Amino acid sequence: QVDLVESGGGSVRVGGSLRLSCVASGPEYRIRAVNWYRQDTGTRRELVAEMANDGTTNYDASVKGRFTVSRDQDRKGVWLQMDSLKTEDSGVYVCQTPPGGITTGRHTLSSEYWGKGTQVTVSS
Repeated sequence: QVDLVESGGGSVRVGGSLRLSCVASGPEYRIRAVNWYRQDTGTRRELVAEMANDGTTNYDASVKGRFTVSRDQDRKGVWLQMDSLKTEDSGVYVCQTPPGGITTGRHTLSSEYWGKGTQVTVSS
């Protein structure tokens, strides 16, 4: 089974930056698509950034121009670079790989996977 682990969260001032990572367990797993969500109390969530299998990206209007999603060259990890942070960016950031978003040396995995999340707090 696949586990997704996020890291890189923390507390920053308005205008600061953070870089979040999401890594899939197992040396054979490669991430080719990822969605980044911001959650509130584990129930509400908003899609803030996504990357498709071909590497194209889309962003919510609220973060466009400030956030950048990318992946390692070997696709073992994905990243969310967050710049010019605002207080409304605060929340638990969770990475999710959609069906077909993770491959191994032999298979394309048909299930979706969710990380546990990493806390981001932006204060003024």
